[in-house]
Amino acid sequence: MSETTPSADDSGARTSPVALPIPSLRAPSDGAQFSTDRRGRMLQDLRISVTDRCNFRCVYCMPKEIFGRDFAFLERDELLTFEEIERIARVAVQGGVRKIRLTGGEPLLRRGIEDLIAKLAAIRRPDGEKVDIALTTNGSALALKAQALKDAGLDRVTVSVDSLDEETFQRMNDVNFPLHRVFDGLAAAHEVGLGPIKINMVVKKGLNDHDILPMARYFKQTPYVLRFIEYMDVGSTNGWRLDDVVTADEIVEQISAEMPLETLNPTAPGETASRWRYTDGQGEIGVIASVTKAFCSSCTRARISTEGRLFTCLFANAGYDLRELLRSGGTDEDLDAALRGIWANRADNYSERRASLTPGTRRKIEMSYIGG
Repeated sequence: MSETTPSADDSGARTSPVALPIPSLRAPSDGAQFSTDRRGRMLQDLRISVTDRCNFRCVYCMPKEIFGRDFAFLERDELLTFEEIERIARVAVQGGVRKIRLTGGEPLLRRGIEDLIAKLAAIRRPDGEKVDIALTTNGSALALKAQALKDAGLDRVTVSVDSLDEETFQRMNDVNFPLHRVFDGLAAAHEVGLGPIKINMVVKKGLNDHDILPMARYFKQTPYVLRFIEYMDVGSTNGWRLDDVVTADEIVEQISAEMPLETLNPTAPGETASRWRYTDGQGEIGVIASVTKAFCSSCTRARISTEGRLFTCLFANAGYDLRELLRSGGTDEDLDAALRGIWANRADNYSERRASLTPGTRRKIEMSYIGG
């Protein structure tokens, strides 16, 4: 296996994590659903990073001091082609994947992203239904792209908005990108029907936690669903400390003290966000609590990195090289066997074990390569 998946060391240089050998289950490729992993979890959600580049330098994902002007991003021929992505997605859907989410980096920076969406939208599940296709974006190009994305077959978008305060928002994206342009994108996405639209706010203590209530007040009056995300130790470059985490319980308590909340049932098995609705009936929020309320036991997600590594956990430090399999002449049957073998051997539960691990001893792949 080649070792081409880059992460960043403290100097910003590209490094390569260990490539894992692909375990193979030589079961007949007859369209049967993949088996569960070693902890009884089904593969239902596939997240595909289409670029490692981003025009933001958010402090919790791609800090500027690491991902600076001289950082060596992937060359074009290292990226999976749209045809390769479509092949992986089609085989995965035949095995049981029901949802595909495109991530990055910033996925709208990938030239011709609409063409990829059209390819994915043409895939049908074994029952004949369309696959649910979503995209996570910083919103910077959404106003320009919304109609084309919808026309291509995209179902919905999730947009990152970490503050309503202009100074805080620009401090967090660290490129002085104005908030109003993201809101222009939100309005365009809503107008063309890319919904329900979700808003993601990563909460970091001392940076934007003062905006929890203003965000809740504002988005309560909109058609968008606001989701708060605990600041997580994804990758090795964001300087994560447990002391910087505002917990899900603290977020819910703060909001509910002013605008009472009550719990809602999950919309689907394996959902990452716990759901809460306002008791006055005016909307809901979600809280993603990977740090304090691990949901490993119900995780149904796999991630494909920009250059074709499959990671079975957001906090993984190694992946399986599907690009090498595809480019060395592997058939769809070979790909099917690889996916079945990888998933059947999966036993990840990092978030459940986080407290027992010594901080800084385990290098993890950067979020900008495998998405959130």
